[in-house]
Amino acid sequence: MNDQRTEQQEFEARDSDIAVIGLACRFPGADTPDAFWQVLSEGRETLTYFTDEELRAAGVGEHLLNDDRYVKAGQVLADADTFDAGFFGITRDEAELIDPQQRQFLQCAHEALETAGYDPRRDEQQIGVYAGVGLNTYLLHNLGERYRTASSVDRYRMMITNDKDFVATRTSYKLNLRGPSVSTNTACSTSLVAVHLACLSLLSGDCAMAVAGAAHIQADQGEGYLHHEGMIFSPDGHCRAFDAKAQGTVIGNGVGAVVLKRLSDALADGDTVHAVIKGTAINNDGSDKTGYTAPSVQGQAAVIAEAQQIAEVAPESISYVEAHGTATPLGDPVEIAALNQAFGREGGTLAPRSCAIGSVKTNVGHLDTAAGMAGLIKTVLMLRHRTLVPSLHFESPNPEIDFAAGPFHVVTETRQWPEGTTPRRAGVSSFGIGGTNAHVIVEEPPALPSAPDAEDAGPRLLVLSANTPAALDTVAAELARRLRKDRGLALSAVSQTL
Repeated sequence: MNDQRTEQQEFEARDSDIAVIGLACRFPGADTPDAFWQVLSEGRETLTYFTDEELRAAGVGEHLLNDDRYVKAGQVLADADTFDAGFFGITRDEAELIDPQQRQFLQCAHEALETAGYDPRRDEQQIGVYAGVGLNTYLLHNLGERYRTASSVDRYRMMITNDKDFVATRTSYKLNLRGPSVSTNTACSTSLVAVHLACLSLLSGDCAMAVAGAAHIQADQGEGYLHHEGMIFSPDGHCRAFDAKAQGTVIGNGVGAVVLKRLSDALADGDTVHAVIKGTAINNDGSDKTGYTAPSVQGQAAVIAEAQQIAEVAPESISYVEAHGTATPLGDPVEIAALNQAFGREGGTLAPRSCAIGSVKTNVGHLDTAAGMAGLIKTVLMLRHRTLVPSLHFESPNPEIDFAAGPFHVVTETRQWPEGTTPRRAGVSSFGIGGTNAHVIVEEPPALPSAPDAEDAGPRLLVLSANTPAALDTVAAELARRLRKDRGLALSAVSQTL
């Protein structure tokens, strides 16, 4: 990959720039960022269709199976019920009580730090955690009767293993993270709000690094759902963002986390910088809308414009927007109207079709609390690969959206992200039911001089470690796979990293 830029594209670092130095995810059809990139770049939808036999085994009644409105599909997270309890020093009894969302976030946070190259048990830096989880359906479906008959002591144990308040602090405790530890919940915008708070914490000096992210896992993810006209759920499981046939989305399951650090510190420490967060903003719609769950043009436009101002970037320098994109007949036109207002198309400064737009919900569904994290990680991967990936199922625009009159166009195929007069930049949106909106401005990482090739300096030792022999075999097999896939990797760099 060519990292050279023209003189006009020189990277201008600011004291407020935040680096993304690590990331991990578990999304439908993808349990790593590399696997997620494959899903995105190949333009795949990860929807799972259930047979009647599978649905009956899950407890779905015949009255639903025979209802034409019942959608026998969903966005399923593989191995959501598995957990390496021993690795974290958690007993089997305790693990059985912990909300799977918190279990999976703990694993994802550990992996994100590992990809960043940091072991918090040996690193003295203050590392913060900002995280959220969705509605705890595990407690409702699996532990409800147990809670009703439990003693007061057991009820207390179930409370601290299932309440949303404990996702961040459990992660800090198990990973020995000593910075601020804050659980946050703003519905669908939770994970981007967590990123915003983590960035503020870094800039204020509360911590040197921060893990930000969210999880959303339904205990009944192996079931379909009943479609109701006018609600946000698609009648066939497909999410057709911005399309004339858009009738809603499908709720998905997933977890994602990023490790953040002040850019100046990341560059000084030799960290891998996957992308740069230039600015973030959050707000709320207030009451100026048709209802509590309805979106607001003014609220969305204001948060996007504020993020651009904080980032100190011109709207015309942004060439991609990862939209909230729920594919609802009301939500999509409101979002485009807000984008047009924020980007100031009335001023005529943006050329037609100059900014691409897409929604990851067309691939993996609406991940609720983790939706913004899916959009952010998608955008970071696109910046890293300098490639735009398609937003699926787009054929003709929603008749309430006049794309021809504005600067936006939906990406419908995988293609190179064009080079411009500024570094590649994107905006990522996430809007929560209840009106808390979040927007993040992300930029491609600065080009760094290549390290001298030390391949001729002699043999290299590749050091591996794991908690068990079986895990060690898995690590060795994964390293072998990576070396076969990326034959351009310098063995000296691999050795140093390991």
